[in-house]
Amino acid sequence: MAVEIITKEDLKNFKTELLNELKELFSTTSDQQKPWLKSQEVRKLLGISPGTLQHLRIIGTLPYTKIGGTLYYKHEDVIQMLEKNKKRK
Repeated sequence: MAVEIITKEDLKNFKTELLNELKELFSTTSDQQKPWLKSQEVRKLLGISPGTLQHLRIIGTLPYTKIGGTLYYKHEDVIQMLEKNKKRK
């Protein structure tokens, strides 16, 4: 039976590798976008007020789905709205 001695340096290397893998795991999870967003998430994403979001709904600029009392917006629709309204010189 062979005995292996683990040094402090081995533990530091393990810690560094583990932290890097955890950072990578969490960063990929946050990069994946949910297909449907609630009003608060859309407002935060666009940096707009509730009134502005309501205006975008009323004039038909941003499609939505209402289930119960909750409004949902397709992430894809939000991005398309931004692209459609992009100003070019």
